[in-house]
Amino acid sequence: MPPRPSSAPSRRQLANAIRALSMDAVQRARSGHPGMPMGMADIAEVLWNDYLKHNPANPLWFDRDRFVLSNGHGSMLLYSLLHLCGYPMPLDELKRFRQLHSKTPGHPEYDPALGIETTTGPLGQGLANAVGMALAERVLARRFNRDDFALVNHYTYVFTGDGCLMEGVSHEACSLAGTQRLGKLTVFYDDNGISIDGPVEGWFTDDTPRRFEAYNWHVERDVDGHDADAVRGAIERARAETARPSLICCKTVIGYGAPGKQGTESCHGAPLGDDEVARARDTLGWPHPPFEVPDDIYRGWDARQRGAALEREWRAALEEYRRAHPGLAREFERCAEGRLPDDWDTHARAFTAAAAAAAEDTATRKASQNTLAAFSEQLPELIGGSADLAGSNGTLWPGSRPVTAAGGDGNYIYFGVREFAMSAVASGLALHGGLIPYAATFLTFSDYARNAVRMAALMKQRVLFIYTHDSVGLGEDGPTHQPVEHLTALRLIPGLDVWRPCDAVESAAAWRAAIEAPGPSALVFSRQTLPHIERDDEQIAGMERGGYVLRDCDGAAEVVIIATGSEVSLALRARDLLHGEGRRARVVSMPCAECFERQPRDYRECVLPAGVPRLAVEAGCGDWWRRYVGLDGGVVGIEEFGASAPGGEVFEHFGFTPENIRRAAAALAGRGAPAGGAG
Repeated sequence: MPPRPSSAPSRRQLANAIRALSMDAVQRARSGHPGMPMGMADIAEVLWNDYLKHNPANPLWFDRDRFVLSNGHGSMLLYSLLHLCGYPMPLDELKRFRQLHSKTPGHPEYDPALGIETTTGPLGQGLANAVGMALAERVLARRFNRDDFALVNHYTYVFTGDGCLMEGVSHEACSLAGTQRLGKLTVFYDDNGISIDGPVEGWFTDDTPRRFEAYNWHVERDVDGHDADAVRGAIERARAETARPSLICCKTVIGYGAPGKQGTESCHGAPLGDDEVARARDTLGWPHPPFEVPDDIYRGWDARQRGAALEREWRAALEEYRRAHPGLAREFERCAEGRLPDDWDTHARAFTAAAAAAAEDTATRKASQNTLAAFSEQLPELIGGSADLAGSNGTLWPGSRPVTAAGGDGNYIYFGVREFAMSAVASGLALHGGLIPYAATFLTFSDYARNAVRMAALMKQRVLFIYTHDSVGLGEDGPTHQPVEHLTALRLIPGLDVWRPCDAVESAAAWRAAIEAPGPSALVFSRQTLPHIERDDEQIAGMERGGYVLRDCDGAAEVVIIATGSEVSLALRARDLLHGEGRRARVVSMPCAECFERQPRDYRECVLPAGVPRLAVEAGCGDWWRRYVGLDGGVVGIEEFGASAPGGEVFEHFGFTPENIRRAAAALAGRGAPAGGAG
């Protein structure tokens, strides 16, 4: 950077603009967290003015540096930076901090058009997202960069605090980042010694630098976070270290500049108060009224001219790249824009048709693996892995190439036993752009990762969560590994499509729908072999709608049996028993209720006609199904934990047999004995 003109505002004055805007917005809102923005303002000033590669006029520029505020409670730091640098974040929005429908909610919410790269607040997850972003940058650089064309060449910077580093997900994610040697990932640790409950020395005595050194990180210790030259020197050394991620441990004072509250928990999560704000203005030498920023300060922050020049330089390189490597350029731009190949639909439909014609009995986890292999040939942007369960989850396929620190164009990530970090890293891969990530584990271990799944849904990110061993049917591993409540728990997450296919054909349809979906999907597969089910073309088309009539009857049905996954074949056999007794039953397969709910009302009523008793059959908690069967309908489900025994025996023990389903359906139709077993 060129030297600053003598008439230009000092670095401290520029940083004080962040402090003033932050304390003013929190005070006006009567809620918020002023301490962190005031404490990290000097670090932010150096990073954003001297190093961050970004263009406020085009926040979506693909080769921008990524900035993640993992300690998202300090959101006014980010909003102040965006406003000062020239992003579409007007001053009025800062005045509306934490108000309904404002662009400045209490914690940052993903909005790349505003320069907000991810939603943060649940501590540690922004850091894990950033690991995914840095991993995505390296994967795409290895895939597309050629000779003198560094088309993908940017850094990922993270602000984090004590809380983020206490959370277990940070241990998982940072261990993985060190193993992957992500040299373009730099984390600034706000080491102020204070959390909500007070000085952290009573509950957080980790030797953080040694911990990160053990993870194979480059560590800068005891950097004065209020000394711009010290911060700048630490960043320079971090950028020079290309083989390891970097942690810059910044000693700061929380609430810096508020003389009566700085250095204490009282400024962490509450307004300073009018009197303390006035005293802080005097201490900081900031004589301006609330929300007033002098023109010279704005000029000192304005990043639009420099950002536009940086982007022009990159676009000129892209144009040369197009001429030198036209095929690669087309593929890069397709992936960067998130577009599927032109022949994707034809390819996907052909694979589904082939699965229907093959008529093979198979475990749906195996069907998932076959689908992944076929679709990955068409979609090189598919990338993912498993939490140390690759063989069980079926995530490895013949074209898998490991993503390693050593090099190569990889597409498979060995996440290790890190379910939470894996899921949050997958969101980071999606947030970065250019890739479609998947992450796999056993369904019961989705509990470990639930908040990361929730965050993917909140941000509407296209992440495929692959869950196998989907019921008590997995057998001998017993109740610790047998999911019961998990399908319901996942279905309660707004914006998450939960697919539980019953055979290879529905598995292919589920994968296709998840790849095409604008948000996240959970694909839930069986360990045990399931029978192939014959369908006509109309029924194959119906799978895309989430629920469809799989088998009907002559005349009006007396009962409708709704089933998913491994229970669909049992429902079909129960229907045959009912028909043998002269009873008319319809079987509806509902692999994805969320997708079904998006269908037109007339379609849903055609599949589930009003006035006909309904029975839901699923090897899990049954109360969720009351939305479809009502209080007068029936559910064959499980309301307790499982048991250790061969899968078939466990199914029979809990009443998942054609005969028990027949009895439950017959009782609803007004004939036969009441249902037994778990009904």
